[in-house]
Formats: sequence, C-alpha cells, structure tokens
Amino acid sequence: MSKVSVLRLPNRFDFQHHVAFTADYEKYLADKEVSNLQLDFSRVRYLDSSALGMMVLLAKKARASEASVTLEVIGANGAARDILEMANMAKFYQIK
Repeated sequence: MSKVSVLRLPNRFDFQHHVAFTADYEKYLADKEVSNLQLDFSRVRYLDSSALGMMVLLAKKARASEASVTLEVIGANGAARDILEMANMAKFYQIK
C-alpha cells in the first residue's frame, strides 16, 4: 500500500526549524508505507540557505534509503518559490 505524507513547514523556514524538520522527515522515511513525501510550502514566506541545505540533505537521505520515496514541494508561492527555482531544487524535488 502506498501512502502520501505531508510535512507542513512554518512561515519562517530556517535553521531554527532544523531539529523538528529532521525528526519529521526521518519518521516518514522510516515508514515503509510512505511512497510520496510532500513538503507543504503554503505558509512559507521566508527561507534561507540552511533551509535549502536541509532540503538537499533530505533528498540525499531519501535516495540512500531502501524505501522508494518521491519528494514533492507543494504550495510554494512568491519569494519562496523564486528561491527554490534559483537554487535548482527541481533537481531533487517535483515542484508543483
């Protein structure tokens, strides 16, 4: 059975969110039923380079895990979407 899980991100996605973000995605990667992990950017108005680094680390861990998980970014708008595009995050995530 495949399952879609959604990780909702805060208004300000930066290093202060590192511990919670890592704990959340590790839980989803460990769940063998999760086939699709969506990062919900609908509330994100600010993100910095540490947030981008955390996203790259998640992508690398997902690729290295035994589970086959598709990673998506959903709901990104405005400056947050522009930053994701400039950082070439489409290389790691499907941006919808």
